[in-house]
Amino acid sequence: MKRLQVLLLIALSSALLLTGCGKEEEEKPKVEAPVVEQIIDDTPEEKEEPEETAEPEETESEENAPPEEGMVRSRITNEWVDEEVNNTRPLAIMTPNTKTASHYGISNADVVYECNVEGSITRLMWIIQDWKNADKLGNIRSCRDYYVYWAFEWDALYVHFGGPFYIDEVIKRTDDIDGKTSSNFFRDKNAKNATDNAFIDAAGVIADADKLGYSTQMRDGYADEQHYRFAPDNEPNDLSQYSDAITANRVDMSPAYPVTNCYFVYNGETGLYERFQHLSGSSDGPHTDLATGKQLTFKNILVQNTYHEVRDAKGYLAFQCHDTTRDGWFFTNGKGIHVTWEKTSDHGATRYYDDAGNEIELNTGKTMVCIVEDGDSFLVDDQEIK
Repeated sequence: MKRLQVLLLIALSSALLLTGCGKEEEEKPKVEAPVVEQIIDDTPEEKEEPEETAEPEETESEENAPPEEGMVRSRITNEWVDEEVNNTRPLAIMTPNTKTASHYGISNADVVYECNVEGSITRLMWIIQDWKNADKLGNIRSCRDYYVYWAFEWDALYVHFGGPFYIDEVIKRTDDIDGKTSSNFFRDKNAKNATDNAFIDAAGVIADADKLGYSTQMRDGYADEQHYRFAPDNEPNDLSQYSDAITANRVDMSPAYPVTNCYFVYNGETGLYERFQHLSGSSDGPHTDLATGKQLTFKNILVQNTYHEVRDAKGYLAFQCHDTTRDGWFFTNGKGIHVTWEKTSDHGATRYYDDAGNEIELNTGKTMVCIVEDGDSFLVDDQEIK
């Protein structure tokens, strides 16, 4: 059809040549323009069929394919886990961090929070997703209300052993398993002292959850939500996109945690931060899981500067867990950047943003969250950070 149109136009042009030069000048654009348009239109139609993008898409899907059938990306660490594990509500376990503490199972925690309590000692809260085969978790100590707000973010079953009256209002709004009312906690006579000797196992957690009517499966509103944003495994976030990123081979929290005196050393071979601490009255050394002998390691470290108040003469503290555009830092792969953080609701995730306002991407793996009182500092490669 196109060829017929061209022949007709050529015939028409030849006829017009007989009528004189003036009309030839006027009609030429009308003859040539449609011919050029048709040639341009034909070219892409003929070359559109081969698609070069199909092969890279197949390569990417192969890289993101699960290593075994039935595995999915963890919403907590982005690591590959069994789908059943990913659908299980994590535990938020309250533990002390003193020289008499006995940490069993902590190396399996996916996220660990550290924050001061009274007397400048710290308490740890583990978020642990794969817990249903655990035979000893703890030792378990009392609750502080600000930890509950962080546990809300994960739809966690909150495991603790009592707590001061400051927790009364918020503890009613969580699914908690309390050693003061449970018959499924047990005492370890070989623990370091009589205060730090309470533990629970997976069977005990399940029994308490059944008795109290708690679901152990992720609930609506959490099951499909990714808490952190993660960089792809084949394009890890090395912070090289930030011109102001600092070298961070050692992150020392001792100035902020003067009793725990914990610090993290970056291991370039593993790409992980190894945790050490020299608790007051004890020697400096790796922070290890007594069940496995494994040292605690983290791919990501988040530091949150947080407004706080002293509540009473006993030194009980309050931290403002809900806030916007507060300062913080993010460390991964031996580098660090300044960030801001916000948490806008009880159950909403704490979000972290770079200085351009973009939500940061963590790297696949475990995360340490250090809550620092406003005005306190810490050290990065001997440089003071406030």
